[in-house]
Amino acid sequence: MSMNVQKFMSLKGKQPIVVITAYDAPFARIAHEAGVDAILVGDSLANNVLGFSDTLPATMDDMIRHTQAVRRGAPDAFVIGDMPFLSYQCSADEAIRNAGRFLKEGGANAVKLEGGAVFAPLIKRMVESGIPVMGHLGLTPQSVNVFGGYRVQGRDEKTAKKLLEDAKALEAAGVFAIVLEMVVEEVAKQITESVSVPTIGIGSGRYCDGQVLVLHDVLGLNPAFQPRFAKRYANLYEISLKAISQYAEEVRNRTFPAEENVFKLGGS
Repeated sequence: MSMNVQKFMSLKGKQPIVVITAYDAPFARIAHEAGVDAILVGDSLANNVLGFSDTLPATMDDMIRHTQAVRRGAPDAFVIGDMPFLSYQCSADEAIRNAGRFLKEGGANAVKLEGGAVFAPLIKRMVESGIPVMGHLGLTPQSVNVFGGYRVQGRDEKTAKKLLEDAKALEAAGVFAIVLEMVVEEVAKQITESVSVPTIGIGSGRYCDGQVLVLHDVLGLNPAFQPRFAKRYANLYEISLKAISQYAEEVRNRTFPAEENVFKLGGS
């Protein structure tokens, strides 16, 4: 049975949920074949693929185009489109139209948006409109200018209480899951035990119902960025650097193309 919202929710308390980001068809294909439960087309596209310093420059058109690519690469995957900055904050009608684009044009199964209780009424409207929504609490990268940087959340009683209240508000609004980013482990555990929907951690410790990591961090594609909460499972940067360097060397010393790489008159 292919993954869907109801099956995703049913995994809470039964088995850890595996989510990874992907932004293009080749890596989406690999991720799906590897057996992940869901692919998130994150607005982290902006810094991991498009070269920006944060997620804010990602546009709706960027996100739709890359969600389409992921869907083409993994036709049977459970795909979640990440709503970019200012695609849902300006008005409810615009937000619902933009969320709908992920499903209608992008081929996504659901959307994700950042923010707490203040967005609960909007989320409720989205869900009532037939759009499954994943919430996102803790360090919300679109609010990096408000936070004053990428800071761990929930370190004191006041912020911990607010995170729990926000999680319950999102649950009541109808989210099918909640991402908890850079939340101290004890608070993430309390939230996980207090809500009926799965929590998906990134930098939030061992007690969430699942984990999500950025594909580029998992594969070691950016050696300049190694966050504490991520784990590098390969070093594709070095592998790619070596391969392309060897290609360049062989072109310059005329060992590529070789006999087996050329076509000749009368040949096949």
